[in-house]
Amino acid sequence: MLSFIYLAIYWNNHHHLLHTAARVDGLILWANAHLLFWLSLVPAATAWMGENLAAPLPTAVYGAVLLMPAIAYYLLQQAIVRRNGRHSVLAEALGRDIKGKLSPLLYATGIGLAFVYPWASIALYVLVALMWLIPDRRIENAIDKS
Repeated sequence: MLSFIYLAIYWNNHHHLLHTAARVDGLILWANAHLLFWLSLVPAATAWMGENLAAPLPTAVYGAVLLMPAIAYYLLQQAIVRRNGRHSVLAEALGRDIKGKLSPLLYATGIGLAFVYPWASIALYVLVALMWLIPDRRIENAIDKS
């Protein structure tokens, strides 16, 4: 269930993200493919962790598979801002992006904790999902204003 929630969050945020792009170039397309690659690994990591619940290595790998799309999403955002300008809808909407900066730190902490206390890692992964489940209206609101 947690992995489905993650994929749904990415799906929704990706939809809003791409609506901000007035122009698209090759870098954006490759950054988008990069994100898709990492998201394609979620089912395998989910299956492995599900078969070995709270085992250190599968829990850490699951965290890494959550961390990498977060990094890829950030790179996609930066590619869109680079192509569309620092005063684009997306650049204005991102602002300080606290959730976007906090999420990778929580994933990295969870990866490390997996080898000491795997359940704490899982709790951090759930916490990040809960943070993003609350709709992030910054981009949607910016689109409506433009």
